[in-house]
Amino acid sequence: MEFECQVSTEVSKNLVDCVDNSFGQQGEPNQFNSKLEAENLGISEQTSDSYTEKEKIALSKPTLTKKPNSDSCGSKQFLSSDVVLNSRRSITDLPPALLSEILNFLDPKELGMVSCVSTYLCRIASEHHVWKDFYCERWGNSTVPTSLGSGVSDEKSWKEFFVEREFRSKTFMGRYSIDVMYGHNEAVLTVFLLASAKLIFTAGYDQTVKMWNMEEGLLIASSRSLGCTIRAVAGDTKLLVAGGTDGFIQCWQAVEGFPHLFDIKGPQNQNTEFRLWEHEGPITSLALDLTRIYSGSWDMTVRVWDRFSLKCIKVLRHSDWVWALVPHDLTVASTSGSDVCIWDTSSGRLMTIIHSAHVGNTYSLARNHTGDFLFTGGDDGAIHMYEITSHGLETNALLVATWVPHSGCVYSLAFEFPWLVSASADGKLALIDVRKLLRTRKHDSGKRFSCVKLVDRSSVEPPQRMLHGFGKNLMSVGIGADRIVCGGDEGVVRIWNFTEALEIERRVCALKAIRLENRMRRRKLHLENSSKGSRNDQCSVAAKKNPVTGDRSGWHSKRALSGKLKS
Repeated sequence: MEFECQVSTEVSKNLVDCVDNSFGQQGEPNQFNSKLEAENLGISEQTSDSYTEKEKIALSKPTLTKKPNSDSCGSKQFLSSDVVLNSRRSITDLPPALLSEILNFLDPKELGMVSCVSTYLCRIASEHHVWKDFYCERWGNSTVPTSLGSGVSDEKSWKEFFVEREFRSKTFMGRYSIDVMYGHNEAVLTVFLLASAKLIFTAGYDQTVKMWNMEEGLLIASSRSLGCTIRAVAGDTKLLVAGGTDGFIQCWQAVEGFPHLFDIKGPQNQNTEFRLWEHEGPITSLALDLTRIYSGSWDMTVRVWDRFSLKCIKVLRHSDWVWALVPHDLTVASTSGSDVCIWDTSSGRLMTIIHSAHVGNTYSLARNHTGDFLFTGGDDGAIHMYEITSHGLETNALLVATWVPHSGCVYSLAFEFPWLVSASADGKLALIDVRKLLRTRKHDSGKRFSCVKLVDRSSVEPPQRMLHGFGKNLMSVGIGADRIVCGGDEGVVRIWNFTEALEIERRVCALKAIRLENRMRRRKLHLENSSKGSRNDQCSVAAKKNPVTGDRSGWHSKRALSGKLKS
């Protein structure tokens, strides 16, 4: 990978002018010195072909020696010849800052291919800061381990962690085990997986919120009866919220030093437990970010709450029941009957609306971490994927792909790159890999984003996997940490555990590495033996040309002959 120096033509012209001027200044021809010409002009065979005919004639003229003075251009000749010699460079000769900027435009696959070119490019590509951007684009900042928090100095660890997460994402096509958790007396309407704390929260018709250990599948705690059906649960490591059909939001704050973050089992504590009242109908959906709480209700509103003052700061009014919502940055997407709305939460402005996204109600929504893609599921059993684009104040939603994997309503969607999981009334789960539909691009401002490849919607691949095992409605699903969690009308919670597939895949990769190492070792030994055999063959050929036997008559006769000549 080489490039031509852009100033080589200009340097060649300057060199020709200097040579012509040197002839004009000389009054008498001096003796030709070929060594001085080679040193001064330094014309290489690689660059001679790029000169024009005039330059070739000028360079073929003999160089006349003269004492150096201020008027001569000898110094220019030396400088120009050095540039001509170095007119061909490889990409590794670029300044590190410029090379880093070039690599910044590559996606993970292309960056990995560059790292295979040479040791130098491997080091540059592996230590590049863009791996952090790749990771946060796909899985968000909330999943970053504590060892890789703000102020990370070892950028290489970001590549290692990215590769690890990418490797783990492939395990959902492997072997799994199913854990069934009993504890609810009636149907489970909502499940929430808090992977960072290895906790699962579930709720339903039995009016309680239950906390489960994700690793062992055991019940940790169950709240007291909240007095109504709980249809929505959401949380992070600082706050847990649950929405009831009576129109309240039950909140628990994390207790410092508590082994499982939230004390939902104990009696009501005004310091860590409280309720928010303003909705006039059942709450159907909840979500959190760092500063706000989002709640959707059958009162046809989405309310935005400030997490610190616990006050409602914005009310977004719809024309029909709100079944689901999903926020991103300063926007929130919500369902309104069969329509899907996207709002600006800072101003309360309706940015765009997708009319009749499904035949019947739109029950479920999911969104990727960058907010560029929106997934919808509805009454018709279909799943749609939309690309959200913004140009100034104008926002558009472009339909990218459609899947129809279910024969019943799609009640819940969950997304963790690259897998979209759906739960349906037909008792099945569908796993869809959206990786082949996406490609990474970069804004002029330097911000990286994903966009859709130009594909025909009719040629979109069907779901990569269907999970069975339920005979009744599946109402909610969650994905994370090599697990898929689901609850439904049966009143039990099921966990599909793919850690076994992860261990199998790791052992397979380790065996492949061992086989490759053994293959390289055998190849090295074969080459060494081949080189030894060639040397032995050369020795045998030499021996045949000059045979050595026990008869030394020829040697004695030559010695006797030489003695006679001396005498």
